[in-house]
Amino acid sequence: MKFRKLGRTGLKVSEISLGSWLTYGSTVATDQSEKIIDTAYETGINFFDTANVYERGEAEIVVGKALKKYPRESYVLATKVFWPMGEGVNDRGLSRKHVYEQANASLKRLGLDYIDIYYCHRYDPETPIDETLRTIDDLVRQGKVLYVGVSEWTASQISEALRTSDKYLLDRIVVHQPAYNMFHRRIEAEVIPYSEQQGISQVVFSPLAQGLLTGKYKLGQPLPENSRATNEKINRSMQSLLKEENLVKVGKLDEVAKGLNISLSQLALAWILRQPNVASALIGATKPEHVLENVKAIDVTLSEDVLEEIEHILA
Repeated sequence: MKFRKLGRTGLKVSEISLGSWLTYGSTVATDQSEKIIDTAYETGINFFDTANVYERGEAEIVVGKALKKYPRESYVLATKVFWPMGEGVNDRGLSRKHVYEQANASLKRLGLDYIDIYYCHRYDPETPIDETLRTIDDLVRQGKVLYVGVSEWTASQISEALRTSDKYLLDRIVVHQPAYNMFHRRIEAEVIPYSEQQGISQVVFSPLAQGLLTGKYKLGQPLPENSRATNEKINRSMQSLLKEENLVKVGKLDEVAKGLNISLSQLALAWILRQPNVASALIGATKPEHVLENVKAIDVTLSEDVLEEIEHILA
């Protein structure tokens, strides 16, 4: 495994990390989930990601149980807060009440004393940002959170947070978790350049475009059984990805991968890791072999000619 520093901190995380959205506590049985997490740990992955909202806490329970057998200092664990966790008016958002209560609930579900990285899962326009940042800073001072992160924020929202942190001497954001892949490159224009200036790393999710960049979806062929595209929870977002023009591009990208004797998923992950501002790419896995295949991407270096060819295809 290879490791990169997380932002301006001294923390090092594996270039490939393991997420738990739509898998653990849901579509993947608990014993299978544990096998996948064990495989990831054995390959050298030290970075595991979950969220309170994933199956309303069930994913945190599964991940915490699976990691319990390993020394706490040997892995980095991230979870998140923002989305609704109940029907109450205060069971959502980034208010002091919700953040404080959910941090403690996550710790209980995970069976841990502290969270390595605590993400604000989205920006909350209804809560003053200083209220949110003060609450997380309190959690840092209490030893319940080590590092502060945000997910799917714009460059201006991150800038607002940093100005507020500096004004009140609060713990600074060091990591941002956005969606990023060959078909979703929004962060390249503003978020990455600004983050590089401010010492903030990207830990990207959906690096394989929800499976589109695995090659399993092919033009003119029916959707594979039990694939994400047949999952009712994300079918709508998958429909926008499974357009004919995208499938044509995937076919051409697959030919590039074959020419390099690697899989399409390895090509897609290596393309992401070409970005020095990316600390880690979060993969999802429903089988241990998915982890074993994807971690091989860390040994793939794409030449300038190959990168130009990829750009030509994507354009």
